[in-house]
Amino acid sequence: MLVAERNTRKDAMFTLSVGILSLVLLIIPTGFENRHNDRISQARARVTAVDNTELEQYGIVKTGNQGVTLEILNGSFKGVTTESNNILMGKLELDKMFAVGDVALVTVSEDKEGNFGYATPVDHYRISIELLLFFLFAVLLVVFAGVTGLKALLSFLFTGLAVWKLLLPGFLRGLNPILISFGIVALLSAAIIFLVGGFSRKGTIAFFGTLAGIGFTVPISLLFGTLFHIHGAVKPFSETLLYSGYPHLDLSAIFISGIFLASSGAVMDIAMDISASMYEIKQKKPDIHTGELILSGIRVGRAVVGTMTTTLLLAYSGSYTAVLMVMMAQGTPAATVFNLTYVSAEILHTLVGSFGLVLTAPLTALIGGFIYNRYAEKDTVLSSVLEGPSAPVIQKAPEPLPQDQ
Repeated sequence: MLVAERNTRKDAMFTLSVGILSLVLLIIPTGFENRHNDRISQARARVTAVDNTELEQYGIVKTGNQGVTLEILNGSFKGVTTESNNILMGKLELDKMFAVGDVALVTVSEDKEGNFGYATPVDHYRISIELLLFFLFAVLLVVFAGVTGLKALLSFLFTGLAVWKLLLPGFLRGLNPILISFGIVALLSAAIIFLVGGFSRKGTIAFFGTLAGIGFTVPISLLFGTLFHIHGAVKPFSETLLYSGYPHLDLSAIFISGIFLASSGAVMDIAMDISASMYEIKQKKPDIHTGELILSGIRVGRAVVGTMTTTLLLAYSGSYTAVLMVMMAQGTPAATVFNLTYVSAEILHTLVGSFGLVLTAPLTALIGGFIYNRYAEKDTVLSSVLEGPSAPVIQKAPEPLPQDQ
């Protein structure tokens, strides 16, 4: 009982620590907030009228100027009504069309005296519906998983904050993308695994298995990233980043670091699945030999890896469905398709990420076999010391059989 209580206190302290660290990350600035004009702010605005007379239709796209009348809903200029322009460039992925009643996110500019200047619509305002969706997700998670769901939700928030407040600013400051990505993966793996799995041998094995799998994925990513001759600018907006005042960034290293960063979640799943399975085996058969326990972990890993690699394929290919459809519709030869830069980049992501998954399974099984069996006897001795000697069992003497009268 004392061992269980001690582990419960450790879990509570760790959960509290991650919560405090999440608050710190939420509060601290990234260092890039004040790089805009002080006389420009953002606000919500309702579209009260639109003028589409200056728009021109070219096939399925529209270009030109959509006139919009905006009523500012919050901020220093709440209640101000102004007219503005929504410029359409003929690109469906970037253009937006407003209708009366829509709520838009606008940038508001003011003159030197602090008076209202003009407002420019950025896009539809979606934060409210995004928060609603997140709230529904959080409720579902907590209702289904209880306390574990709360911990999973905390790990979800911590992951988002770590990426936004640590990873991306580190990239922009020119830190080594490979090193900082591996460090973030290690930090997130520890937070997620120990929050959900608790401070136990099960969580420890899953954590070290994750680090081992990612550790082997890094050199494979570097090797094949070079052999594929893929520049990091293959990702959307990468070139825009260079022209935004960051020409010194190593986009190729950032692209490569994204390979093992993106697969780290699946690696954690496999490591935890194998660790949990080996734990159950050890509980049911305490005297199992180390080699047999490792083989059992590997067998479990084979089944998990078989489905997880397909998951990566579907996840990566899903974002390029339109590109592949265009190639097929135009009758582009398969050799051309597989040699295109953006298709090759996704192939690299999928295969190298799958390398990490496959390697994680046996590595976790090896680590688990050693830890579960190596420390089993120590745990028995430690538990007996902490919990104290058990009370002797007093056996009751059997009652005499009734004699025949």
